[in-house]
Amino acid sequence: MPLCTGRRPEGASPAGRLGSRVVQIIPAIDLRDGKCVRLRQGDYAQETVFGDDPAAMARRWVAQGATRLHIVDLDGARAGKLINLAAIQAIVQASRAPCQLGGGVRTLGDLEAAWRLGVDRVVIGTQALKQPEWFGSMAECYPGRLLLGLDARDGLVATEGWLETSACPAIALAQRFARLPLAGVIYTDIGRDGMLMGPNLDAQRALAEAVSLPVIASGGVGALEHLLQLSELPIAGCIVGRALYDGNFTLEEAIKAVGHRG
Repeated sequence: MPLCTGRRPEGASPAGRLGSRVVQIIPAIDLRDGKCVRLRQGDYAQETVFGDDPAAMARRWVAQGATRLHIVDLDGARAGKLINLAAIQAIVQASRAPCQLGGGVRTLGDLEAAWRLGVDRVVIGTQALKQPEWFGSMAECYPGRLLLGLDARDGLVATEGWLETSACPAIALAQRFARLPLAGVIYTDIGRDGMLMGPNLDAQRALAEAVSLPVIASGGVGALEHLLQLSELPIAGCIVGRALYDGNFTLEEAIKAVGHRG
């Protein structure tokens, strides 16, 4: 296994944390079989395909004002290794915007593969729970470049592409890693994800108040009103998926309402 050098991968931009109490709107691009899809409540059987050209989707969001993209390799999350390599690289090259990647990153080799694809940050969830010492060492090795991915079902951390639910409370796991040099924490309420019925405001607030790390909300946003509600919380950003794809509001409208462009 290659050794971690602690150096920033060649060509990578400076990391730097997201600003406190600033809502950055981050469009999501979820990949399955090389296509852009969305799931309901993390259920792979409830899939909607929104396009077969991820690069074009990336250009669309950036043209509308996105300053960061959130990529999820759904196949990789289940397989335990990155699968949609070509699509990920196409998104990064087409968008020319910082991209964060989650799904399937389990080893140092996976991390190095992600850096070679050109992503700016990597989201790690499963291995943070199952191999906390490894996660801690990687966070120290790549300061400001890792995000803790907390995918929760009824407040408990889910892993393996949301197929397994642990007995570990999401807030407890976040507090365990609160002193690491992370870029932030992404909290996804699986029960709200893709449902458009509103985010779990209580859970998002509880996490944001429990740790000093920047918190990025995910799951449930279906209307501008939901973004306005989130903007009242001490969070750094919000990942938005299905609401944008369904046309409930435009990215420009979201940025104008609560976001920022830098």
